[in-house]
Amino acid sequence: MQVISSHDAKNTEDRAYYWHMPRTAKSPRSEVGQRMSELRQVKGLTQKQLAEKIGVSQQDIAYWERQAPAPRGEVLPKLAEVLEVSIDELMGMRQPKRRNEAPKGRLNRVFEAAAKLPRRQQQKIVELLEPFVREHATAA
Repeated sequence: MQVISSHDAKNTEDRAYYWHMPRTAKSPRSEVGQRMSELRQVKGLTQKQLAEKIGVSQQDIAYWERQAPAPRGEVLPKLAEVLEVSIDELMGMRQPKRRNEAPKGRLNRVFEAAAKLPRRQQQKIVELLEPFVREHATAA
């Protein structure tokens, strides 16, 4: 099978088909670009949505993720804010803080085990605990 790019396609029917196919990078992504792409995807944002939130074009985001060594300095604070990481974490100078990785207490371990039970048994646990929690939450 021969792969052609959208501008190599001869007719509009071919262009419409190839226009939707993602292009593969010719060179490997930079570490910053890879990290930026992963953080954006974890947040559930498209390149366009991220671009709108930080006030740049989608092409800028694509460029930074694929080719550029790093985004411009004036963009970094807003980018880090939207992606909910520090600039140091974005640039790879520090590992991102792991959210929700607090030490596992006894209650957390029990709930994790309960989450693996069949749905019917989970529902029984919820029916038992909700009134208890509701009663004691208002008393506290």
